[in-house]
Amino acid sequence: MKSVPLKAFPRSAQKRRGPLKQLRSNGRVPAVIYGRQTAPQSLEISAREIGDLMHHHVSENLLVDLSIENDSRAKRLALLQEIQRHPIDGKVVHVDFHEVAENEKVIVQVPIETVGEAAGVKTGGGVLEHVLFKLKVRCLPKDLPEQITVDVTSLEIGKSIHIGEITAPQGVEILGGKNIPVVSVAAPRAEEEVAPTAEAKGAADVEMTKEKKEEGAPGEAKGAAPAKAEAKGAEKGAEKKPEAKPEAKAEKKK
Repeated sequence: MKSVPLKAFPRSAQKRRGPLKQLRSNGRVPAVIYGRQTAPQSLEISAREIGDLMHHHVSENLLVDLSIENDSRAKRLALLQEIQRHPIDGKVVHVDFHEVAENEKVIVQVPIETVGEAAGVKTGGGVLEHVLFKLKVRCLPKDLPEQITVDVTSLEIGKSIHIGEITAPQGVEILGGKNIPVVSVAAPRAEEEVAPTAEAKGAADVEMTKEKKEEGAPGEAKGAAPAKAEAKGAEKGAEKKPEAKPEAKAEKKK
């Protein structure tokens, strides 16, 4: 990776929000540089310059020649270690630089870029799945890649590409277990009809029985009316029976 120049200015360490807010309103971004052989130093850089650099790079792995105003060294080689962004507008709010040496290897996470259309996706309707999105690599700063390309053209359904199958760029060592999958093609997901469970079916039967009972209730009420009338008739007949007794006595007198 080729280093790019970036101008920086020393900054007094401030943890209060007021000075940092004022700094950002002036078009500057707070930053810090640290390394194995140097003490951390607070800096400020141009928000426009760091934004332009990020815009023209594929990943956030960026190697810079940092020129710090009034510094004893003209340039300091540093790797952009971390970028903090505003959660709403995405603007850069803080940057961490890690000072490195040209002749010392660094370990960095590099994004994975897939190329081609997998055979299992093209002909079988499968789904390309990313198991890993970044790979850990070790190399000299000048050999650091912005991304690692993985060709998935020949990948069939149910197959995977593992770390050990990826060809690393020259001067780069890919770290991690050789059998760890990076990308794979999964079979298409068929839509299945969910069969009703026994409990759901029993509940439906109860509802149907309840509805039938409610439908039969008016008929039962109509049938109850004649029965009630018969009962009333029987009661009236029982009340008339005592009137027949005088006739029985008259027959005895004869």
